[in-house]
Amino acid sequence: MIFIAYPALSLTITKENFIGEAIFPTGLEFQKTEVGGLSGITYDASKQVYYVISDDRSQKHPARFYTLKIDFDSNQLKPEGVKIIGVTTLADENDRPFAPLSLDPEGIAVMGESVFISSEGDVERQINPFIRQFSLTGKLLKTLPIPDKFLPNIQGNVGVRNNLAFEGLTITPDQKYLFTATENALVQDGDVPTNKTGTLCRILRYNLMSDLPDREFVYLSEPLIIGTTQPGSFITNGLVDLVAISENHLLSLERGFSVEMGNTIRIFDISLEKADNIQGIDSLKGRLSDVSIVQKRLLLDLKDLNLSLDNVEGLVFGPMLADGRRSLVLVSDNNFNPLQFTQILGFGINL
Repeated sequence: MIFIAYPALSLTITKENFIGEAIFPTGLEFQKTEVGGLSGITYDASKQVYYVISDDRSQKHPARFYTLKIDFDSNQLKPEGVKIIGVTTLADENDRPFAPLSLDPEGIAVMGESVFISSEGDVERQINPFIRQFSLTGKLLKTLPIPDKFLPNIQGNVGVRNNLAFEGLTITPDQKYLFTATENALVQDGDVPTNKTGTLCRILRYNLMSDLPDREFVYLSEPLIIGTTQPGSFITNGLVDLVAISENHLLSLERGFSVEMGNTIRIFDISLEKADNIQGIDSLKGRLSDVSIVQKRLLLDLKDLNLSLDNVEGLVFGPMLADGRRSLVLVSDNNFNPLQFTQILGFGINL
């Protein structure tokens, strides 16, 4: 067991906290849409439901999020307790469903009667990432400004990397701040991870009073986990989601994959308290020795659960359980691949 202590707050997550899983098979349909690509999740406490974003780029069906109901029976998450109860189509600035390949939705965070949604964009098609606010009926409400350093150019020497942009999204409990983060380093900040070192992700904070970005922090991911993978085989690791406990204290979710090792899913406890604000630094190359980065400590490596893990990309705190613990829910993106599945995992933790 790993014990984490910050001022006035402590948190533990162990394999003993695991309270169950539910599986949706690839190909499952709901209201004439294929349920899949579930890459981000948020909990609406006022309605006691979850909203889960699909990363379908409006190719199979229009861009959308699903509404889920999860009942914790006897402090357990059981397959029969997870139900899809709604699907909402997102509308673009013309109040129409998004055109195919015009976005890559990845993160979702609820605030009142709306949700913020992040898109990674598509560097190869010169489509910029975005963070936008939508009503719960899918109507576009506003678009948050993205700092120029995150926007890719034609030369490919600045900005987010393709498919490694804004994966996670979370709002602080007081609803003052929104956080997102790049899955890997910006091109001008450094390289993707190797087996020796991680990648320099940027955590970006927005002040929701002004809707403007006001802080950036450096988050160093874990290195790649390499078995005997042959050269040229697909292998990755990155920061895929965040959950805000306060404006300085969050959980982070890192997802790694290699053909031989499968999915590596780790939850970290992170503190921004001693991290420098790097908002004014356009490139971290040659500057990292002068910068204090985000502090992080491992809470749980999901391999300890001895489960068959899929591509877990989202996590969120749910309601209090009957025994006084707080629920924590994770969801996986099946990539609409028949060899994968959608996995929902539940934990009960003391917070």
